[in-house]
Amino acid sequence: MNKKVISIVLGIMCFALTLGIFIQIRTVKESNSTVSQNYEENNLRAEVLKYKEKYENKYKELEKAEEELEKERQNSTQNNKELEQKEENIKKGNKVIGLTDVTGPGVIVTLSDSKKDASTVLNPSSLIVHDADVLSVINELKNAGAEAISINEQRLVPTSSISCGGNIIDINGEKVGAPFVIKAIGLPEQLAGLTRQGGYLEILKSQSVGVELKKTNNITIPKYTGVILYKYVQINE
Repeated sequence: MNKKVISIVLGIMCFALTLGIFIQIRTVKESNSTVSQNYEENNLRAEVLKYKEKYENKYKELEKAEEELEKERQNSTQNNKELEQKEENIKKGNKVIGLTDVTGPGVIVTLSDSKKDASTVLNPSSLIVHDADVLSVINELKNAGAEAISINEQRLVPTSSISCGGNIIDINGEKVGAPFVIKAIGLPEQLAGLTRQGGYLEILKSQSVGVELKKTNNITIPKYTGVILYKYVQINE
C-alpha cells in the first residue's frame, strides 16, 4: 500500500473520529441541558407548592380568627337590641358583597368546549368557550335576577374580573379551564329562561359548544376569599 493510500485512509479515520467526538460532546451538552431544565422546573414546582401550602395555612388561621371574632360579636351583642340590629346588618351586607357562603335555589349552567373536529369548520375558535361567552351568560343571569353567582367555585363580587388567558380564563386572579360550571342562586324558573329561543345559550348551542342547564332547589355558593378594596368610594355622612 503506497503512502498516498495510507494518507487517505488515515484522513478518513481522523475525520470519522473527530465527527464521533463532536457528536458525543453535543449529546452530552443536550443531556446536561435537559437535566438542568428538569432540575429548574422541579425547583420551581417545589417553590409553588411551598407557597401554596403557606397560603392554605394562613387562610385556615384567618378562618379560625373569623370564627373567634364571630363568637365575640355574638357575646357582645347579646341582650342589646341596638348592637344585635347592627350585627344583623353586617351579616346582610356580607351576603350582598359575597363575603359569606350562601345557599338557596337556582340553576347550574355548564359550558364546555365543543367535541366537534376543528378541521370541519371555517372558524375553529367558535368551538371554544371564551371569556366573552362566560360574561354574556353571567350578564343574562344577573338580568334574570340572580342574587349570587360563582364560576368553578370562584364567587363573583363587584370587583371580580373575568379575562382570557389562552385556553383558560382568569377569574379573581385564579386560572380556571373548561368546563365552566356557573352556579346562580335565584328563582329557578326565572333563571332557566336563559334557554329561551334567541338567548345566548342557544347561540352557543348553534356553534356546537357544550351547554347544560339544570334547575335545583339547593345550591351552595362559597364566599369570596380575596380582599375587596375601594380606593375612591366615600360614604356620605
